[in-house]
Amino acid sequence: MIGKLTDMEIETVLQNNNLGRLGCHDGNRTYIVPVHYVYDGTFIVGHSVDGLKIKMMRNNPNICFEIDYIQSPKQWQSVIVWGVYQELIAERDRLQAIKLFAEKMMTIKISETALLPDLSANREHVKNTQQLKPILYRIVINEKTGRFEQ
Repeated sequence: MIGKLTDMEIETVLQNNNLGRLGCHDGNRTYIVPVHYVYDGTFIVGHSVDGLKIKMMRNNPNICFEIDYIQSPKQWQSVIVWGVYQELIAERDRLQAIKLFAEKMMTIKISETALLPDLSANREHVKNTQQLKPILYRIVINEKTGRFEQ
């Protein structure tokens, strides 16, 4: 049976996962990329180095975000969120985002893209941490929907 998730079930999927797919569009092409995230009950919070997705979201802040929880091909939940990209510039907002990641991801192995540059020997980005400041952002949610099969 395929059905629609309740608002509470959508919140549970958002809270209990940490990997989603971010979709952005620059007017010419659409880019979808997996990202680690935390959800604080209001915003989806992410981090990145300066690259294609950040450039596209700066040009067009309207995004789509998708999260799956798959137990089997016939037992899954999927949530789609539409919202607006906001880069976190204020130091207070940045520290709050970092704290969220630390609290939610302490036991999860952080991907290499989340490491500080000088901690990754093979990293192709700038090695000097003074020259590279991670980009922290949040997605202001406008709409959420979800489906399931069981």
